[in-house]
Amino acid sequence: MREVIVEADGGSRGNPGPAGYGAVVFAADRVRVLAERKEYIGVATNNVAEYRGLLAGLAASAELGARVVTVRMDSKLVVEQMSGRWKIKHASMIPLAEQARALVAGFDRVSFTWIPRAENSHADRLANEAMDDGELTGTVREAVAAGYAPGDAVGASSAPAKSVATNQVSPGWTGAVGKPTRLLLLRHGQTALSVERRYSGRGNPALTELGREQAARAAKMLAAKGDIAAVVSSPLQRARSTAEATATALDVPLRILDGLTETDFGDWEGLTFAEAAQRDPQLHSDWLGDPSIPAPGGESFDQVRERIEGVRRDLVALYPGQNVVVVSHVTPIKTLLQLALGVGPSLLYRLHLDLASLCIAEFYPDGGASVRLVNDTSYL
Repeated sequence: MREVIVEADGGSRGNPGPAGYGAVVFAADRVRVLAERKEYIGVATNNVAEYRGLLAGLAASAELGARVVTVRMDSKLVVEQMSGRWKIKHASMIPLAEQARALVAGFDRVSFTWIPRAENSHADRLANEAMDDGELTGTVREAVAAGYAPGDAVGASSAPAKSVATNQVSPGWTGAVGKPTRLLLLRHGQTALSVERRYSGRGNPALTELGREQAARAAKMLAAKGDIAAVVSSPLQRARSTAEATATALDVPLRILDGLTETDFGDWEGLTFAEAAQRDPQLHSDWLGDPSIPAPGGESFDQVRERIEGVRRDLVALYPGQNVVVVSHVTPIKTLLQLALGVGPSLLYRLHLDLASLCIAEFYPDGGASVRLVNDTSYL
């Protein structure tokens, strides 16, 4: 596929408020639809959502093997900034524009054109569907948090749902169609840095003796479950060692995926939370509240999300309807749960994951998703 047209849009119901984006990739004739992308991104501004739509459209074009891309958007700000005619002044826009430029650099030619909103109806529809999905997900999540089972009338008495085994059928109440790809998300075992609660990103510490024992216990538990097609892992040693124990116990292939690596914490690597906050007080505070802000010399949580979105798509395509163990780190696992729940970045800061813990997320071929289990350590 040599030449494509990308139309992208984003919206926020409140600015900032519940936000989502949509992107569609057409063939050069602008008749044939080659790809669609949409996602609810939590609370964000219109401009952030529009940039996220652009990023999704460019990423989809790269996946299709396009070399020449014409981008059409009704966002004057994004078009003018990406064309180099307007300066980028807002701090939250700078990392998004940098990500977009990095994607642009991978093509032979990319042009940006402003179009009236009426001509961007396809992407606008996808963005609104994403926001609608997000509001529905929020309603269901609030009901579950209150203790109501799916289908209960509000006010009815109901016991909280229990965790489920990996061999149970998919919950029909979600409306999702088809058999899902079930990801068994396993965090790596203990390392020396995790004992001291230090930022451990691209560094490569080995598992401690306890970490190796945790990996062995997790492997034994997963082997007892069975019906697992493969194990995929981050390339970092602590994850790879955990994954090798699981793959050996299951006697299944081990695949290494670079996209599953932990966040690059840059200059904060090896520091504790307090040490990083003392070193860069304002930046550290801003970073905790804005996923578009990168660690100094590192990457932002938005950048991590972009690559994890790609990993998720790859796994669903590689293992349709199968169970796959994914061995990774805190941020990638939280991000996969965030994608499955359709929630914003606050989950990254509020969800705790123990070492060698297991979570289960399902992704359906029609785009639906669900979370079955979070932070199980009963086998340790």
